[in-house]
Amino acid sequence: MTKKTATQKKARGAKQAGTKPAATNASKSKGAAGKTKRTPGAKTDRASQAEPVLLSGGNPQIAKGDGDAPVQAYIAAMPGWKSEVGRQLDALVVRVVPGVRKAVRWNSPFYGVEGQGWFLSFHCFTKYVKLTFLRGKALRPLPPVESKDPNTRYFHIHENEPLDDELLSRWIRQASELPGDPLF
Repeated sequence: MTKKTATQKKARGAKQAGTKPAATNASKSKGAAGKTKRTPGAKTDRASQAEPVLLSGGNPQIAKGDGDAPVQAYIAAMPGWKSEVGRQLDALVVRVVPGVRKAVRWNSPFYGVEGQGWFLSFHCFTKYVKLTFLRGKALRPLPPVESKDPNTRYFHIHENEPLDDELLSRWIRQASELPGDPLF
């Protein structure tokens, strides 16, 4: 019986599972003699090049990250009419709260104020986009949808409903002035 290397064991396990074995830390290419050679440091992660996966309800699966780039990736991956809603919401938040912090966590964009925590998030569902005001109970007028969390309130945006920029701006301004949620 011959001794198998770790790579051979991984390949065999992947074959039994019906998948291709994962590439190691280098990409493979065929050399002049037809043998496989490795290029150290070459990127082999196909997931980083693929389109984002849409989860239940069409919510994009976006890796967690801080700053504008992951939020813009989330918005770009929102399906159909929801992407335009995401762009409008993002622009509204940036206009109302200059210097707003942005991040993506749990496949949702979050908005906050440095040193105060997070005040707003949104998430795609099959028939609407859910705005989450993390301290929504303190907003006036009260956002219409209750949460299990007594402090959180929601607002649902459906297809073909125009955004009420004035109302959303008031809620965003109020929410940004409250102590936010330190979530992460």
